Amino acid sequence: MDYQAIIDKYYPADDEALRRVLLQHSRQVADRCLLIARTHRELPVDVQFLEEAAMLHDIGIFRCNAPSICCNGTEPYIRHGVIGGEILRNEGFPRHARVAERHTGTGLTLQQIERQKLPLPHEDFSPETLEEQIVCYADKFYSKSRMERVLTVAEAAQSLEKFGHEGVLKFLEWSRMFER
Repeated sequence: MDYQAIIDKYYPADDEALRRVLLQHSRQVADRCLLIARTHRELPVDVQFLEEAAMLHDIGIFRCNAPSICCNGTEPYIRHGVIGGEILRNEGFPRHARVAERHTGTGLTLQQIERQKLPLPHEDFSPETLEEQIVCYADKFYSKSRMERVLTVAEAAQSLEKFGHEGVLKFLEWSRMFER
Protein backbone atom coordinates (compact mmCIF):
# COMPACT_ATOMS: atom_id res chain seq x y z
CA MET A 1 0.00 0.00 0.00
CA ASP A 2 1.22 3.49 -0.83
CA TYR A 3 -0.06 5.55 2.10
CA GLN A 4 1.58 8.66 0.64
CA ALA A 5 -0.70 8.46 -2.41
CA ILE A 6 -3.76 8.48 -0.16
CA ILE A 7 -2.43 11.45 1.80
CA ASP A 8 -1.66 13.27 -1.46
CA LYS A 9 -5.20 12.62 -2.72
CA TYR A 10 -6.90 14.16 0.34
CA TYR A 11 -4.24 16.70 1.36
CA PRO A 12 -3.11 18.56 -1.77
CA ALA A 13 0.16 20.47 -1.70
CA ASP A 14 -1.68 23.81 -1.94
CA ASP A 15 -3.01 23.35 1.61
CA GLU A 16 0.49 23.38 3.04
CA ALA A 17 -0.38 24.18 6.67
CA LEU A 18 -2.92 21.37 7.11
CA ARG A 19 -0.74 18.91 5.22
CA ARG A 20 2.22 19.78 7.48
CA VAL A 21 0.10 19.23 10.62
CA LEU A 22 -1.11 15.84 9.38
CA LEU A 23 2.29 14.63 8.18
CA GLN A 24 4.28 15.76 11.20
CA HIS A 25 1.82 14.37 13.74
CA SER A 26 1.37 11.10 11.85
CA ARG A 27 5.14 10.64 11.52
CA GLN A 28 5.58 11.19 15.27
CA VAL A 29 2.94 8.54 15.98
CA ALA A 30 4.37 6.14 13.39
CA ASP A 31 7.89 6.48 14.76
CA ARG A 32 6.70 5.70 18.29
CA CYS A 33 4.75 2.69 16.98
CA LEU A 34 7.83 1.41 15.18
CA LEU A 35 9.94 1.88 18.31
CA ILE A 36 7.42 -0.18 20.29
CA ALA A 37 7.52 -2.91 17.62
CA ARG A 38 11.36 -2.96 17.61
CA THR A 39 11.57 -2.95 21.41
CA HIS A 40 8.95 -5.69 21.80
CA ARG A 41 9.79 -8.22 19.13
CA GLU A 42 7.76 -10.74 21.14
CA LEU A 43 4.58 -8.94 20.09
CA PRO A 44 3.14 -10.48 16.91
CA VAL A 45 2.57 -7.24 14.99
CA ASP A 46 2.59 -6.58 11.26
CA VAL A 47 5.21 -3.81 11.24
CA GLN A 48 4.50 -2.58 7.70
CA PHE A 49 0.77 -2.37 8.42
CA LEU A 50 1.50 -0.67 11.75
CA GLU A 51 3.44 2.13 10.02
CA GLU A 52 0.82 2.55 7.28
CA ALA A 53 -2.03 2.66 9.79
CA ALA A 54 -0.18 5.18 11.98
CA MET A 55 0.44 7.42 8.98
CA LEU A 56 -3.26 7.27 8.03
CA HIS A 57 -4.98 7.26 11.45
CA ASP A 58 -5.93 10.97 11.19
CA ILE A 59 -6.77 11.08 7.47
CA GLY A 60 -10.28 12.39 8.31
CA ILE A 61 -9.28 15.60 10.11
CA PHE A 62 -9.66 17.81 7.03
CA ARG A 63 -13.45 17.44 7.13
CA CYS A 64 -13.59 18.67 10.74
CA ASN A 65 -13.97 22.12 12.22
CA ALA A 66 -10.75 22.65 14.18
CA PRO A 67 -9.21 25.93 12.98
CA SER A 68 -6.45 25.81 15.61
CA ILE A 69 -4.93 22.91 13.66
CA CYS A 70 -5.79 24.28 10.21
CA CYS A 71 -8.91 22.12 9.76
CA ASN A 72 -11.73 24.14 8.22
CA GLY A 73 -14.36 21.48 7.60
CA THR A 74 -17.86 21.36 9.04
CA GLU A 75 -17.89 18.16 11.10
CA PRO A 76 -17.28 18.03 14.87
CA TYR A 77 -13.69 16.97 15.58
CA ILE A 78 -14.83 13.92 17.57
CA ARG A 79 -15.92 12.45 14.20
CA HIS A 80 -12.47 12.53 12.56
CA GLY A 81 -11.86 8.85 13.28
CA VAL A 82 -15.11 7.59 11.76
CA ILE A 83 -14.64 9.95 8.81
CA GLY A 84 -11.16 8.53 8.32
CA GLY A 85 -12.61 5.04 8.55
CA GLU A 86 -15.11 5.83 5.78
CA ILE A 87 -12.37 7.26 3.57
CA LEU A 88 -10.08 4.27 4.07
CA ARG A 89 -12.87 1.73 3.49
CA ASN A 90 -13.78 3.55 0.27
CA GLU A 91 -10.12 3.34 -0.77
CA GLY A 92 -10.19 -0.43 -0.15
CA PHE A 93 -8.33 -0.57 3.17
CA PRO A 94 -10.70 -1.95 5.84
CA ARG A 95 -7.94 -2.87 8.35
CA HIS A 96 -6.55 0.66 8.20
CA ALA A 97 -10.10 2.00 8.57
CA ARG A 98 -10.51 0.16 11.87
CA VAL A 99 -7.37 1.82 13.24
CA ALA A 100 -8.65 5.28 12.25
CA GLU A 101 -12.03 4.61 13.88
CA ARG A 102 -10.60 3.20 17.10
CA HIS A 103 -7.85 5.67 18.06
CA THR A 104 -9.93 8.41 19.75
CA GLY A 105 -9.16 8.54 23.47
CA THR A 106 -8.38 4.93 24.32
CA GLY A 107 -11.23 3.89 22.09
CA LEU A 108 -14.87 4.72 22.60
CA THR A 109 -17.34 2.16 23.87
CA LEU A 110 -20.98 2.12 22.85
CA GLN A 111 -21.85 3.02 26.45
CA GLN A 112 -19.59 6.11 26.36
CA ILE A 113 -21.04 7.22 23.03
CA GLU A 114 -24.60 6.86 24.34
CA ARG A 115 -23.91 8.31 27.81
CA GLN A 116 -22.11 11.37 26.42
CA LYS A 117 -24.50 11.70 23.46
CA LEU A 118 -21.55 11.83 21.07
CA PRO A 119 -22.33 12.46 17.37
CA LEU A 120 -21.01 9.04 16.38
CA PRO A 121 -22.55 5.80 15.14
CA HIS A 122 -23.89 3.72 18.02
CA GLU A 123 -21.13 1.13 17.85
CA ASP A 124 -18.17 0.07 19.94
CA PHE A 125 -14.94 1.68 18.73
CA SER A 126 -12.54 0.04 21.20
CA PRO A 127 -9.14 -1.03 19.83
CA GLU A 128 -8.98 -4.81 19.58
CA THR A 129 -5.88 -5.86 17.64
CA LEU A 130 -2.35 -5.14 18.85
CA GLU A 131 -1.84 -2.75 15.94
CA GLU A 132 -5.02 -0.83 16.83
CA GLN A 133 -3.91 -0.63 20.46
CA ILE A 134 -0.37 0.49 19.63
CA VAL A 135 -1.49 3.30 17.31
CA CYS A 136 -4.10 4.43 19.84
CA TYR A 137 -1.49 4.39 22.61
CA ALA A 138 1.24 6.16 20.61
CA ASP A 139 -1.16 8.88 19.48
CA LYS A 140 -1.73 10.03 23.07
CA PHE A 141 1.82 11.42 23.37
CA TYR A 142 1.50 13.99 20.57
CA SER A 143 -0.77 16.98 20.09
CA LYS A 144 -1.51 18.45 16.70
CA SER A 145 -1.68 21.92 18.26
CA ARG A 146 1.69 21.70 20.09
CA MET A 147 3.70 19.36 17.91
CA GLU A 148 7.05 20.18 19.50
CA ARG A 149 5.86 18.74 22.82
CA VAL A 150 6.01 15.05 23.72
CA LEU A 151 3.91 14.11 26.73
CA THR A 152 5.15 11.77 29.42
CA VAL A 153 3.11 8.69 30.32
CA ALA A 154 1.79 10.54 33.39
CA GLU A 155 0.82 13.64 31.36
CA ALA A 156 -0.87 11.56 28.66
CA ALA A 157 -2.79 9.60 31.31
CA GLN A 158 -3.88 12.83 32.98
CA SER A 159 -5.10 14.24 29.65
CA LEU A 160 -7.39 11.21 29.30
CA GLU A 161 -9.08 11.72 32.67
CA LYS A 162 -11.68 14.07 31.13
CA PHE A 163 -13.03 11.09 29.14
CA GLY A 164 -13.42 8.88 32.21
CA HIS A 165 -11.16 6.95 34.52
CA GLU A 166 -11.62 3.65 32.66
CA GLY A 167 -9.67 5.10 29.71
CA VAL A 168 -6.83 6.14 32.02
CA LEU A 169 -6.63 2.60 33.39
CA LYS A 170 -6.56 1.14 29.87
CA PHE A 171 -3.81 3.58 28.86
CA LEU A 172 -1.71 2.69 31.91
CA GLU A 173 -2.16 -1.01 31.14
CA TRP A 174 -0.88 -0.36 27.60
CA SER A 175 2.02 1.58 29.10
CA ARG A 176 3.04 -1.51 31.07
CA MET A 177 2.83 -3.59 27.88
CA PHE A 178 4.57 -1.21 25.47
CA GLU A 179 7.18 0.68 27.52
CA ARG A 180 10.43 -0.63 28.97
